Amino acid sequence: MSKTFHCSRLNLLGTKTTLGSQLFLAMISHVVANETARSSRTLSSGNSYKSGNVPSATWRVTASRFWMKRVNTRLELTPRLRARDTATVSYDDARAALAAWKADYPCDPYRSDSRLRSILARSLDPERMRALEVRASEFARALVTVVAPAAQRYEQRLHLPELNRFDELGNRTETVSFDPAYHQAGEVVWSSGVVALSSDPGRAYEQATLLYLLSLEGEAGHACPATCTIGLARALRRKASPEVRERFLGALVDPTYGSAQRGAQFLTEVQGGSDVGANECVATANDDGETYLISGEKWFCSVANADQFFITARVPGGPSGTRGLGSFVVPRMLDGRLNGFTLRRLKDKLGTRGLASGEVDFEGAVAWPVGPVEEGFRTAVSVVLNTSRWMTALGSAGIMRRAVLEARSFARFREAFGVPVDTFPSMRLTLADMTAASAGALHLVFALTDLEDRIDADTASEDDVLYHRFLVNAAKYLVSRQATSVVRSGIEVLGGNGTIEDFSVLPRLYRDAIVYESWEGTHNVLAAQVLNDLRRLPILDVVEARLGSCLDDAPASEVIEALRRRLGEVLESARRCRDDFGFASWHFRGVLDQIGVLAEATYLCSAGELPAATHLLYSCATSSCAPETDDLVSQRVNALLDIPEVSRSPLS
Repeated sequence: MSKTFHCSRLNLLGTKTTLGSQLFLAMISHVVANETARSSRTLSSGNSYKSGNVPSATWRVTASRFWMKRVNTRLELTPRLRARDTATVSYDDARAALAAWKADYPCDPYRSDSRLRSILARSLDPERMRALEVRASEFARALVTVVAPAAQRYEQRLHLPELNRFDELGNRTETVSFDPAYHQAGEVVWSSGVVALSSDPGRAYEQATLLYLLSLEGEAGHACPATCTIGLARALRRKASPEVRERFLGALVDPTYGSAQRGAQFLTEVQGGSDVGANECVATANDDGETYLISGEKWFCSVANADQFFITARVPGGPSGTRGLGSFVVPRMLDGRLNGFTLRRLKDKLGTRGLASGEVDFEGAVAWPVGPVEEGFRTAVSVVLNTSRWMTALGSAGIMRRAVLEARSFARFREAFGVPVDTFPSMRLTLADMTAASAGALHLVFALTDLEDRIDADTASEDDVLYHRFLVNAAKYLVSRQATSVVRSGIEVLGGNGTIEDFSVLPRLYRDAIVYESWEGTHNVLAAQVLNDLRRLPILDVVEARLGSCLDDAPASEVIEALRRRLGEVLESARRCRDDFGFASWHFRGVLDQIGVLAEATYLCSAGELPAATHLLYSCATSSCAPETDDLVSQRVNALLDIPEVSRSPLS
């Protein structure tokens, strides 16, 4: 029995009610029977600890004792509730509860994610789905056993990347050294195929699933290198000449970590961050008619250890602004020597610490154009930056999922005033906010993934391309902001424990989430890009048609109609922003927030997830908060958290 209970996600801790003893005994028997059956299913499906993937012996023993004690004490629940103000918990009991919480994390985070699997099953043909299930499950298990403990080490300050500009003989090397654990994690990430799949057009679903799973551990030092390598590989495959593609692509899509080359993207300069048109790095044509020489500075260079750099540089004689920028690939080494660059220093960042980010000076580095030089900025945005925005949104959604897992589990196991903290309505409301945001974000980023899949396979329609142009910026903007909020709420659920670096992964996720917010364009820049696109292209009509079609396909309900009305109101505000510059300058960002949340709620409705959609609609997408009219909040929250009527709090 103890083996079954410590592997499962029991809701037994949330069953304290004011029911009579006979009714409660019947209920507790029902819960135990259901949970035992569910644990058996869980064991067979992989959502449990098995050989080679188990919690420590201490966790197993304390968790097992904890469950037996919980079952026994629940039989005396009613008098305990009456005396809960004076209830005491021993040190051992408290630590046993924490051990049970730790052991509750799934050993296969993919198999346990029913929402993700449901999205994939609706989107992929059976053969593709079966292949992805095997790949994703294997990767998810390795994340728990290898990547998680490795990242916990190399993300600490004593084990961060170090810059080595010279070797022991004084030769310039410009290398970055990492803790050995970093490379152990890298082997797992690269062998998953998340990068190697870039060689095969139209594999966005597979790459999105793997990147999302990796992000359960935050950036972990490898999400950014994988993303940058995928972006460069896509640019080479789609835009480069056959000769340039042949020279550089193969090494990027090698699935073996030790022999594969990593890609990076260096666009930002000290005087031109979001204002890329202000960049001054120069690309001068070489005498061979094929290559260019790059000179200048790049200010924010993530994956400073990369083997190939994707950069933008200004071609002399070209127009000013972004139209005068070309896109180039610069190999780190050329003929066994450093290729005209130096690493000035590594950045000391708030988050993504395991990732080496630095400042780079180029002095005559040999570069090859990626596509026509006059189309350089278009290549940089449409392929490289949009790939990064898509994958950053995916990463933010993964971070949110992990925060929800940690917080909801902790709230079931942690007691205060004699009851589990998830019995308090205020706590349930916090958990519901987190759960709804995470669910909506997942649906939104996989709607974007569907567009990425078709565009990469060259099967997208004109409307697909227009909708993608809107969604790639809107999703990155919205979901990265939601991630920071959700993780912060998760830290709140854990209380003071939530702020301790070695107590949970949440502090690291919080730091990473804040960095994700600024990657690939600040919020105001992305909002401005969306607004500019709305003014130039018939995107609002496409957005209205796509979301309206989703609502049409969903079963009729009051929620659907309320959502339809609210969406119409917000799109009308967006049209005013499109036509009125003064109004837009103050209000469009708020309007974009609303469109994004309504899109999330729409996709949730389309998937039949009405509790989450309803919660987003009434808590995030209405014009004002009216608690006096929201008399169904407790029902909505309990439904969203899958809390059965019999186990709902007497306080709710």
